[in-house]
Amino acid sequence: METNLIKQVYMESKIVMKGDYPYFVNSISDGNPAMSRDLLDEIVGGFQRLSDLDCDMFLAPEAMGIPFAAALTMRTGKPFQIIRKRKSGTPDEIVFEKTTGYEKSYLYLQPIAPGTKVIIVDDVISTGNTLKRTVQTIRDAGLVIDEVLIVLNKSLNIEELEKEASVRVHTIIDVAVVDGKPVVLDTVHE
Repeated sequence: METNLIKQVYMESKIVMKGDYPYFVNSISDGNPAMSRDLLDEIVGGFQRLSDLDCDMFLAPEAMGIPFAAALTMRTGKPFQIIRKRKSGTPDEIVFEKTTGYEKSYLYLQPIAPGTKVIIVDDVISTGNTLKRTVQTIRDAGLVIDEVLIVLNKSLNIEELEKEASVRVHTIIDVAVVDGKPVVLDTVHE
């Protein structure tokens, strides 16, 4: 799988400490600096090689899941919907808490017809807490989810996360922050 641009962008990440959590800033995880067409093409091509994209809809957590889901929609014709960071205020909106390595907040999802098969598309997985809560919320709403597509895997134990969430997690590259510097690991989780 072609990952040269993804690796290059990750290796050029700026590392910012949020408490004890090493947060990386790059065009994949933050949209800054700008994301090139070639990088987006490599990411979406990676997702297409990892998955048959058997779904009715892509779900994109705000913010960085959005460009990946939009590009997948352009390639497949399947729609995407955003899991928002702020509420819209509709009475049927689904609200759930997310916990990352550096913050707690809420996510908001507009209802989707029960039985709809979805794939979550996102930029980074780290602790897996947000993913587990999102998958449970989606299932509680009557949706079907069998897989998740992630660009950068910072999780230390993706297999355990898959088991806990009962979902297949496909990642393009595995990464870490070691001694304050970005590192691409040799493992890949397909």
